[in-house]
Amino acid sequence: MFRAIGLLTIAIALFLGGVSAMADAGDFQVGVGKVVITPKKNMWMAGYASRTQPSDGKVHDLYAKALAIKDSEGNISVLVGSDVIGLPREMSQQVGETIEKKHGIPRERLMLTASHTHTGPAFRDNLRTMYKMDDGQWALVEEYSKELPLLLVEAIDKAIADLEPCKLYWGVGEAGFAKNRRKYTIGGVTNDYNPIGPVDHDVPVLKAVREDGSVKALSFGYACHNTTLGFYKFTGDYAGFAQEYLEKDFDGATAIFSAGCGGDQNPLPRRSLELAEKYGHELADAVKSVANSEMEEMKGPIKAQYREIDLPLSEPPTREELVEQTKSDNRYIQARAEALLPKFDEKGGLDTTYPYPIQIWDFTSGHRILALGGEAVVDYSLLFKHYLGEEKLWVIAYANDVMAYIPSLRVLREGGYEGAESMIYYGMYGPWAPQVESMIVGTVHDMVGKELDESP
Repeated sequence: MFRAIGLLTIAIALFLGGVSAMADAGDFQVGVGKVVITPKKNMWMAGYASRTQPSDGKVHDLYAKALAIKDSEGNISVLVGSDVIGLPREMSQQVGETIEKKHGIPRERLMLTASHTHTGPAFRDNLRTMYKMDDGQWALVEEYSKELPLLLVEAIDKAIADLEPCKLYWGVGEAGFAKNRRKYTIGGVTNDYNPIGPVDHDVPVLKAVREDGSVKALSFGYACHNTTLGFYKFTGDYAGFAQEYLEKDFDGATAIFSAGCGGDQNPLPRRSLELAEKYGHELADAVKSVANSEMEEMKGPIKAQYREIDLPLSEPPTREELVEQTKSDNRYIQARAEALLPKFDEKGGLDTTYPYPIQIWDFTSGHRILALGGEAVVDYSLLFKHYLGEEKLWVIAYANDVMAYIPSLRVLREGGYEGAESMIYYGMYGPWAPQVESMIVGTVHDMVGKELDESP
């Protein structure tokens, strides 16, 4: 009798162990979707005010790539990477609403990111006052702006249809080509190499592995502008090359890049295709080194949060000041004023805040992805790694909406392009109010349920 009970106990233990192993093996299902988003026609390109003509062909295709992760509770979270300058708020909202209706995925579980390539297409509502093009070119921009959301949805649809059991792994590598571009001079901050400026050379890597041991996806990031190139051919810049190299080296895998807090970081030196390829190899090698090493296994379920906070701007201009600006010799200030005047007249004033998006995915294993909107400067990545722990934190910028540069208090006080001047090209009066950094940092700490420690 006792022998029978003992055998029964062993059988139950083996059964429960098998159930546990099965649950562990099925902790995640992962799917990927990849869609070409290269414009079918030559059109105006994004990112540089100095452009004088539309594109002239391509070096390689641009892509939207989606990584869908289904956890043990049945929740699907989707990370989208796109070879574009940045997705404007209206477009992200449109995609979010479509995906929620089609798949029941709430907004907090859809993370829309961009590579911030400066050799991609221009959009309707992004950096509008920067571009000086004719009606025919604006028509092409409008046409592409309507097409892109449909392509993003297509990539997400494909990823959800592709779900299969996978394990997720986490690691961090390093690449050194990002350089701080805020040089201190007697006359103020200029756009040039600052050898003592802060940088973030981390390369966070998320790897999805199928049951047969093959790599299904490599999602990674880096805090640096994609501004190696400035010519007139479509390309994903160094990030596009890095993804291309990784997909060749890991046959059957999809590589997905998301830009980090590189608002004040440039790849230096730059301005040649050879350098873009070189940096692409350096970044891909960093990801490969991590992917081929022993990585930490990630565990679910995933807790997702999304908030928008009213980020305050400085004192707005009066109508008289805007009218005066329309007479400016600076065509960008003039264009901004001409765009703001109708808004002023419609509302009797200008909006003094902007709905700024912050998104967090927390894995049960302690790994965390934090996504910030706008062109956040590197200080934010360094601050959050200090406050929240760098070992298991990936900070993404250019996520869900790219409305302007997001300076830290330091950069705001120093001024220069990222602190003030860039607001002109984004069509926003500015600069931001001094409490911007404290509001963003405070909101993130509130979302993760952690008291803010102000001690050094």
